[in-house]
Amino acid sequence: MNAPMQSRFDKLESIRRDVVQTAALPLNRATTLPRQAYVDEDWFHFEADKVLRAGWMCLAHISQVKEPGSYLALDLLDEPLLVLRDRQGVLRVLSRVCAHRAMDIMPDGFDFAREGKTTLLSCPYHRWTYNLDGSLRGCPQMQQAESFDKKDWRLFEFPSAVWHGFVFVNLDGKAAPLAEQYADFGSRIAPWRVEDMDVAIAMEWECDFNWKVMIENWMESYHHLGAHSATLNPMMPGERTWTEIEHPYYVRAHLPFTDAYTAELKRTDETGQPLSGFAPIPGLSEAQMSEWGLYLGYPCFMFLTMPDRVLWYRLLPQSAGRCKLLTTTLVAHDSLQGPDLARRLEAETKLMRDFHLEDMMVNTAVQRGLNSTKVVRGRLSHLEEPVWLIQRYLAARSEGRYPEPGNDAAAE
Repeated sequence: MNAPMQSRFDKLESIRRDVVQTAALPLNRATTLPRQAYVDEDWFHFEADKVLRAGWMCLAHISQVKEPGSYLALDLLDEPLLVLRDRQGVLRVLSRVCAHRAMDIMPDGFDFAREGKTTLLSCPYHRWTYNLDGSLRGCPQMQQAESFDKKDWRLFEFPSAVWHGFVFVNLDGKAAPLAEQYADFGSRIAPWRVEDMDVAIAMEWECDFNWKVMIENWMESYHHLGAHSATLNPMMPGERTWTEIEHPYYVRAHLPFTDAYTAELKRTDETGQPLSGFAPIPGLSEAQMSEWGLYLGYPCFMFLTMPDRVLWYRLLPQSAGRCKLLTTTLVAHDSLQGPDLARRLEAETKLMRDFHLEDMMVNTAVQRGLNSTKVVRGRLSHLEEPVWLIQRYLAARSEGRYPEPGNDAAAE
C-alpha cells in the first residue's frame, strides 16, 4: 500500500475505532461522536458504502407514481435513478445510465422534468430508446454491429421493494429482504394504512449539514425545550419523551401530548370538529391518539405518526456537509375533499414549514459548529437515547453487523 493510501486507511480506521468506542459507552456516560464523523469526506464515503448503499433507502410513496408511465427522477449517492410504474403497473427502480455510451438519459440542461408521465425512455445522445421495464426498444444504425442483440442491452434495474406504500432501493443488492428487517416496524404502523394515503404537502430543502445531523435531530425530542419552545413543546414537552429498547433495524420513540391537549383533542373529536386540519384516522387506540409516534428506519427512513396523518422525510445524502431533503405530509383520501380543502392545506403547510424551519436553522448551526476545530465532545442526556442508539447502529454497521435487539440503556 502506498503512503497516501496507507494514510487514508489509518485515518478511517482511527475514526471507526472512535465511533465504536463511543457507541460502547452506556447511556449515562454517552458522548457525541468525533467531529470527523460529520465533516470528513473520506469518512462520508466509508459510510456511503458500509451503511447507505448497504441498506434500504426510501425514494418515494406510491401516491407519487400512481399510474402506468408515472416516474420520479432523482440522484442517490452518485447513482442517477428513475422510480417508475411500467405499463403493467409494476413499480421499478431503474438506472438512468444509457447502455450505449453511459449518458444519463434525463440529464440536467435538457429540459427533462424531474417527475411526470411518459410512454418510453429516450436517451438524447444517440436516441436509444427503452421500454418502461428497462428493455431496449430502439437503437438506430446498429445493424452492422456484429452479434448485437437488443435483448442484451437494457437499463440496469436495482433491487427494490414496496413496503406499506413506500418504494425502497438497495443500491449494493446485498441487503436482507426489507419485509424481514422492518417486520416489527410494519406491525406498529399498520393501523394508519399508509399505503392508502396520498402525499398532500411536500417541500424540498437543500441542506448544508451532514445526514446524521438530520436523523439525530429527527429522533431526539430533548430539543423541543429549545428549538421548538413556542411551537411543539407546549403540547409535547420534551421532558416527557421516551424511547423503546434497542431494535436492530429501527428506533421508536414516543412524544406524549400534555393531558390538556389530549382532552382538547377528545372534545373536538366528539363534536366532529377536528382540532387540526384533517379528520382523525379511524380505529386508532387511545394511546395512539395521545402522542406523536417517532420512527427512524435504518439507515435514514424518517417516519412519524399523528392522530390525523403521517409525516415522511426523504433524505438523500450528498457529501459530508450536504444533503437533500423532501418533507411530506400524507393523509387519507377522504381528507383531501371538501370545499375548504385549499384553506386547510395552506394552514397546514404553514404549520409544517414553521417548525421544520426551526430544525433547519438548528441543524445548519450544528454543522457550522462541527466544522470548528474547537468543538468539544458533548455529553448526552437520557432524553437523547435515540442518538445513542443511532451511534450503536453506525458502530455495528462499520463492523459489518447489526445491533443486538433489546439492549437495556441502564448504566453499568
